[in-house]
Amino acid sequence: MWLSCREDRREGQAPRMYVTTHRYLSAHQCTCRAGWSPPWSYDGEMPASNPPSVAPESQRHTPGAPQFDAAAGVFALLADPTRLHLVWSLTQGEADVNTLTDICGAARPAVSQHLAKLRLAGLVQVRKDGRRSIYTLRDGHLRRLAIEALNHADHLVTGTPPHD
Repeated sequence: MWLSCREDRREGQAPRMYVTTHRYLSAHQCTCRAGWSPPWSYDGEMPASNPPSVAPESQRHTPGAPQFDAAAGVFALLADPTRLHLVWSLTQGEADVNTLTDICGAARPAVSQHLAKLRLAGLVQVRKDGRRSIYTLRDGHLRRLAIEALNHADHLVTGTPPHD
């Protein structure tokens, strides 16, 4: 895993820094989606000095009913294409309602309602910047889940063979 930073300078506003978490992928994984490049890139094998991240022993356990119920709730929220599009858009960085409306093409009231559901479920965070509400994903787990779900869907749609 590694981090990258980018700066966003908008006229009349203070500059903002965005930090993105990346993971190492094989060349095949980076190019498996024709015409699409993920928000990270790495061409080659992962160096031996950076083994794949594995949960610490203290976090490895068999999930119980509460974990399955919570996960099913997350999947239920992401089952709506507009909400999934919003979450995928937020994998690229924080955004306000107007930006998200432009990206996903839904009506502004619908986008606001979907964002409210995601916020109440604890999947996104909101902060105020003057009169604007800026949304961001709560954690990297949801970011990776959305990206992997869409990669899987791309394999189903394009017929690309599955891989690890």
